[in-house]
Amino acid sequence: AVSTPRRWQARPVAMFEKAAATETTSREAVREAIRDALKRDDRVFLMGEDVGRYGGCYAVTKDLLAEFGPNRIRDTPLSESGFTGAGIGAAMGGMRPIVEVMTVNFSLLALDQILNSAATIRHMSGNQFGVPLVIRMATGAGRQLAAQHSHSLEGWYAHIPGIRVLAPATLEDARGMLWTALEDPDPVLIFEHIMLYNMTGTLPPDAGPVDIHKAAVRREGRDISLITYGGSLWKTLEAAASLATEGIEAEVVDLRTLRPLDDATIMGSVRKTHRAVIIDEGWRTGSLAAEISARIVEQAFWDLDAPIGRVCSEEVPIPYPRHLEQAAIPQAAKIVAAAKAVLKRA
Repeated sequence: AVSTPRRWQARPVAMFEKAAATETTSREAVREAIRDALKRDDRVFLMGEDVGRYGGCYAVTKDLLAEFGPNRIRDTPLSESGFTGAGIGAAMGGMRPIVEVMTVNFSLLALDQILNSAATIRHMSGNQFGVPLVIRMATGAGRQLAAQHSHSLEGWYAHIPGIRVLAPATLEDARGMLWTALEDPDPVLIFEHIMLYNMTGTLPPDAGPVDIHKAAVRREGRDISLITYGGSLWKTLEAAASLATEGIEAEVVDLRTLRPLDDATIMGSVRKTHRAVIIDEGWRTGSLAAEISARIVEQAFWDLDAPIGRVCSEEVPIPYPRHLEQAAIPQAAKIVAAAKAVLKRA
């Protein structure tokens, strides 16, 4: 395998520290990441459904067409397989395309291109060709978009060798992951949770790239490890704060990269707390949570003081009615209950 270029590491840190932090949203952070990429590298272009004149389904690409023109911001036909394939070809031809798929459910129409082409070409060509392609897509539930627009299928893609799978949950990651992903010689999929686009916070306008190889401990704790990613991170932090009021100090691990998983950070946390709950908006059966549970058992079984807990979405298509949608996906109260159940079994 070809190692990921790390050219950005040589850039002086000071250049990212001069600008004052400003209030922004995750949506704006992603837009600035795309704008920055287009300015830095004339090989970069964006393509997808409604990314141009409409400004993106979630307004992420608003005004970019006027700024960069139709050669760099390309509206495509409603054919995920077609424009993903075009992105693969462009990447093999020396470009650095960013392909936007409107929602993860629609990405299944491009699964053949992702699995049978993008992920395999380096292997099948004997390392002669790579596909430096970035695919962005919206994922997750919470906006009452019903069963064809609301699922969390990133765990499916994390099953595929030959690609890297990212799930930004913070403003810093929303802004910085794209930079690093575009320097990867192989395909990178970025899953942006729809409930995070409106998240606000402060971020330097010239914020730089982030490491996409490591998980992050977002809250230190001693009693139990809560392991999660993406849209579930903030619910998990809320649950950890609630547990703290009862004297339970939970450590929160943000996976950030779903393939390859950062086993070292996961196991380090579990060996510290001796208990774990995994929070995953995917379905429980065959889930990413199941994979992480298996790895913990394989690598840290003798450090566990209790069985591993899991909080996943209910095994149903995501419902449209708000009260049913909320009941179907992980919530802070469910995470608190799961953590207490594990602690009782210790």
